[in-house]
Amino acid sequence: MTSTDALILQLSSGLPPVKRRRVSRDAAALLALGAVELALVVLTAGLRPDMGRVIGAPFMIWKIGSLGVLAGLCCAVAIRSFAPPTSRARNLKIVLGLAVLAIVASLTVTPPVDLARPLMERLAPAHGLICAGAIVALSLPLMVMLGVLMRRAAPVSPRRSALASGLAAATTGALIFTVRCPMNDPLYIVTWYTLGVAIVSATARWLLPRRFRL
Repeated sequence: MTSTDALILQLSSGLPPVKRRRVSRDAAALLALGAVELALVVLTAGLRPDMGRVIGAPFMIWKIGSLGVLAGLCCAVAIRSFAPPTSRARNLKIVLGLAVLAIVASLTVTPPVDLARPLMERLAPAHGLICAGAIVALSLPLMVMLGVLMRRAAPVSPRRSALASGLAAATTGALIFTVRCPMNDPLYIVTWYTLGVAIVSATARWLLPRRFRL
C-alpha cells in the first residue's frame, strides 16, 4: 500500500456512510413541497373567484400551460445539473428558448378588449408589484429546498446549478400563484411574472454557490 492509499484510508475510515443520491427522491421532495404550497394558497386565499368560467379560456390555457411546461423543465434541469455527468449549459439555453416562445405565444391569446386599453392600465403597476412579490414569497421555500439538494450533491458548475435552481423555484412559484392571480392580460402576466422570476433567479445565482469552492 502506497503512502497516498494509506492517507486516503485514514481520512475516510471515520466517515459515516453516505446515502446514495436518487433523482427520483429529489423530484418527489420538490413535488411534495409544491403541493403543500398549493394547498396552503387554496386554503388561505382560495381560488380566483371566476376560475370555473375562465379555466378554458385561451389566455388561461396559455398562462397555466406555459408555466407548467417551464416549471417542469426547469425542475428537471436543476435536479439533473446536481450530478456531474449531466451539468450542461445547453439545457439552460433550451429553457430560455422556451420562455421566449411562451412570450411570443402571448400575442396570439391577448383578448381584443385588452389591446384597446392604455398601456399603464394594462400593466397596473400597483397590483403587478404585489403579484411579483407573491411569486417571490412562494418561490423562496422551493429555492431553499433546491439549495439543500444541491449542497448534498456534487454539481460541476455550482453557479449554473444555482441559476437553474432559481429558475425552477421561480417558475414553480409562479405556476402555483396562477390559481389565485385574478389578472388575464398576457402583457401583465409576462411583465410581472418575469420580474418575480428574475428576482428569484438572481438571488439564487448569487446566494446558493457561496458555500461551494469555485
